[in-house]
Amino acid sequence: MIARLRGYLIAGLLVWVPLGITFLVVKFLVDLMDRSMVLVPPAWRPEEVIGFSIPGLGFALTFIIVIITGVLVANLVGRRLVGAWESLLARIPLVRTIYSVVKQVVQTVLSTDSSAFRKVLLVPYPSKGMWSIGFMASEGNDDIQDSLAKEVITVYVPHAPNITSGFIVMVPKDEVIVLDMPVEDGMKMVMSLGVVIQPPNGRPARAEPEPAVARVAE
Repeated sequence: MIARLRGYLIAGLLVWVPLGITFLVVKFLVDLMDRSMVLVPPAWRPEEVIGFSIPGLGFALTFIIVIITGVLVANLVGRRLVGAWESLLARIPLVRTIYSVVKQVVQTVLSTDSSAFRKVLLVPYPSKGMWSIGFMASEGNDDIQDSLAKEVITVYVPHAPNITSGFIVMVPKDEVIVLDMPVEDGMKMVMSLGVVIQPPNGRPARAEPEPAVARVAE
């Protein structure tokens, strides 16, 4: 009886835990985007017009603002306005550093020609004989290359399960193993603490154990 109850408990958790976490993440993102509704005059907001707020309306507003901004910046007048704005920010000591770094990161990541975070690597970290999942950040800096005897690449080694924090390491290019794995699968592996391992492209997946839900049903 205890084993059967344990099976039912696991089966229930397998249903509700992923749903709950997905709901919380989506709700957080929607609530964050809904803050853009402060740009709408109070008299025009849904809670004033129809008596209640509409979740996700701020997300739609943010999307429209970003698209309109892109259209305006794509022409000559928009580029001049952005250039004038950036020139103003460049005169503010702390702001110019933060703005320039963030802009360069966004440009590098979103660029289709960039190799940043396009490859999943195995790197000998934190010591020889041990391997960690990393993501290729760049080919390396010229000053760094000139200071070292070997050609190195810059690799981002994330913390598990929080991929937004980690270490930047310079690894000799000939000591890096490039995995035949999509970046998304590499991130899944890190975030799941190594539990979720996707099969390499072109290789058949190994037989997975039967889900707990099916075992309980038997």
